[in-house]
Amino acid sequence: MDNISSLSRRAKSACERLSELYRIANAAPSPSPDLLPSALKELGIVSEALQIAIDELDQQQQQISQLQNELQAERQRYQSLFEFIPDACVITNAIGSIEGLNSAGMQLLNAQPQDIMGKSLASLVVSEDLPLFQAKLAQIGQLERVEVSVRLYRRPTTFFNAALTIQVIRTPEGEIAYLQWLIRDITERKRAEAALDAPEYDPRLDRSLFQYSKGEMIKFEPQSLWMVVEGVVKLTTISERGEEMLVGLVGDSMVFGPSLTALHTYQAIALSDVKLALIPISEIAQSPKLAQAILSSLKQRLQQTESLLAIYGQIRVEERLHSLLMLLKQAIGQPVEQGTRLRARLTHQDFASACCTTRVTVTRLLGKLQEQGKITQDAHNHYIIITRRIPTSSA
Repeated sequence: MDNISSLSRRAKSACERLSELYRIANAAPSPSPDLLPSALKELGIVSEALQIAIDELDQQQQQISQLQNELQAERQRYQSLFEFIPDACVITNAIGSIEGLNSAGMQLLNAQPQDIMGKSLASLVVSEDLPLFQAKLAQIGQLERVEVSVRLYRRPTTFFNAALTIQVIRTPEGEIAYLQWLIRDITERKRAEAALDAPEYDPRLDRSLFQYSKGEMIKFEPQSLWMVVEGVVKLTTISERGEEMLVGLVGDSMVFGPSLTALHTYQAIALSDVKLALIPISEIAQSPKLAQAILSSLKQRLQQTESLLAIYGQIRVEERLHSLLMLLKQAIGQPVEQGTRLRARLTHQDFASACCTTRVTVTRLLGKLQEQGKITQDAHNHYIIITRRIPTSSA
């Protein structure tokens, strides 16, 4: 830039010199012999100065073009980052008019950019929450970051509980360039908080349920527990001989997960069609009511484990099998007309592993109990532990 200024001054000086020569030439009766060489010299100086200026401008133009390409690439990179932010993100001007939103925002609000571009974000706020929203928006001039929870409409008519985090982006001069809004759906969290405040708290309510079919292996989730809402889950491990061993049966309102065991090999299998609720461990730490409910479930699991250990310690296989049937009656029993029906169908191998014996022995002993009228099976091969006989009518 300094070179161009210098060249500009030189060119201006040369032009002034040429003007002076032109004036002298017009004033004199005859041109001086030195006039033409002087004029040519001055023209050469001007031409050289212009050429240097042109080269300098060309070089700067190339640098500007390169910078524009780099800025465009950087803008594209930030646009891509904006698009792939996992949370919904909306860009507005200082007064809250929408100027852009990313893919997560379109999905959360169920809207395309052309549907809401240029509209006020306040138009998406449920009317009862609008005063709070406007009060928080008024704080933006004094704060760089504002948080607020309101209900937002999800087009066309439904709404959800949203946590808004507003970040103020300023120009180098300190003026507000735009506002960046991160929007998270906290509807499930609000429902859980409301459930916690209920007089009779049930941790299974107001949660998303996961379904597994009978025989399906249940995937463990890190830093979370599964709670059974419906059905029965079998917990097993593998012995040193490679045999599957029953270590627990989990029924209604009971919990299980990898954080509750020290076994290296631990798996859960649905003994029936089951529905499960996922409970983060972090939520248990923050909620005394939830922790109390989980403690009650853990008490059941501990008592069941002690009962299984007691079964393993009995000498006679017949006694082990009888104790196991009584345990199953209590854990997964369902009252029916003849007695108690086991809600899940265990295989003879399941009975054998729990009784520390062979499948052949269990099959023989179960057959003997059926002959004695102590157990029977229904149409779905579920065992029924008979507590009273149904009298048959005489002919």
